[in-house]
Amino acid sequence: VQLQASGGGLVQTGGSLRLSCAASGRTFSSYVMAWFRQAPGKEREFVATISGSGFSTFYADSVKGRSTISRDNNKNTMYLQMSSLKPEDTAVYYCAAKSGPVHSPSARRRSSRDEYDYWGQGTQVTVSS
Repeated sequence: VQLQASGGGLVQTGGSLRLSCAASGRTFSSYVMAWFRQAPGKEREFVATISGSGFSTFYADSVKGRSTISRDNNKNTMYLQMSSLKPEDTAVYYCAAKSGPVHSPSARRRSSRDEYDYWGQGTQVTVSS
């Protein structure tokens, strides 16, 4: 599967953005999808993940309550709606896919980069103070 992330931009503190991740292929619902982010000088970190059906979601503590991950399997697209943005949310945001529609029962695995097989190219989010 090929992934294309978009929707990043420059926003003020407290603002909102919606990121999109478009996937190729006809079996989008058979993939667990996720968002990761990487700030300058830091390692890539987990943001959120959603099951193939969309019924199961998990979030990093840093974005919980401020972000919503969703997907439209008819459009082969995943979204990340972010609100109450903070300067520390500034990063390149990457979408990723894991073969198989069901999450690992392990929280550690769900949030690990190694769990995901396919990656998009990233979209820059910059939050100004």
